[in-house]
Amino acid sequence: MLIALIPAIAWGSIGLVSGKLGGSANQQTLGMTWGALLFSILTTIVFWHHIVLNTTVEVWIVGIVSGLFWSLGQNQQFHSMKAIGISNTVPLSTGLQLVFNALAGVVLFREWTTSHQISLGTLALFILIVGATLTSLKDNKAAKENKADNWSLGIKALALSTLGYVGYAVVVKWTGVDTKSMVLPQALGMVLGASFFAFGKDALRKETYKNVITGLVWGTGNFFMFLAIPLVGLAISYSFSQMGIIISTFGSILLLGEKKTTKELRFITFGSILIIIGGILLSNI
Repeated sequence: MLIALIPAIAWGSIGLVSGKLGGSANQQTLGMTWGALLFSILTTIVFWHHIVLNTTVEVWIVGIVSGLFWSLGQNQQFHSMKAIGISNTVPLSTGLQLVFNALAGVVLFREWTTSHQISLGTLALFILIVGATLTSLKDNKAAKENKADNWSLGIKALALSTLGYVGYAVVVKWTGVDTKSMVLPQALGMVLGASFFAFGKDALRKETYKNVITGLVWGTGNFFMFLAIPLVGLAISYSFSQMGIIISTFGSILLLGEKKTTKELRFITFGSILIIIGGILLSNI
């Protein structure tokens, strides 16, 4: 359970780190993948003997495909952040990912088999989704005043982002490949996907290089999430990883200056409490 919580801290900080470093969505994604590739090389060096013994053609194929899915998910999430802000994007993205990854864990992989697991898991996911929804609720008066948000673009980006994120996790679980051996191939797939999105769009700027730091943060969370999947299952490990919503939402307000009314702050606080309760319930399945 402790391993499963590490991605929450790392991934919850990504929007804040990239927001501070700046750059377009494509620059942020490309720089992030370079950092993830650097992290994967370091991981390969540390686990060299293990990786040499377990790396196969299947591992390379699955890793690259997983990385391509991820690049779609992260790129579109950055686009959504630009359109509707971090404090709106992250809670909504969290809710969508929780639903579809949990469905994959339960329906495809039969991770919950007893009536107790199904009832408790369903309740936990419901609480988590309600909490995520509350953190994104808007004060009607403030919403009318804020004309900068582009919700049409943001929702479209979130739909594509969810498809990418779900695919990147499910393909690894489905094939059951060794996660340590897959880290380098996955990072190469991420760089390929990010390069496609950034091609011809002022990719090689200083903001891209600065976002290598974001990739190192992400790599830490990614590594520990895939270590957690064999231990506690996809539904629990991915749900735990999404608790970083609390860090992203409050951090974007306190550190990046995203404006919230008193009413919206109440929604965020109550929603965050529900997310913590949902996470505790999941740990008891």
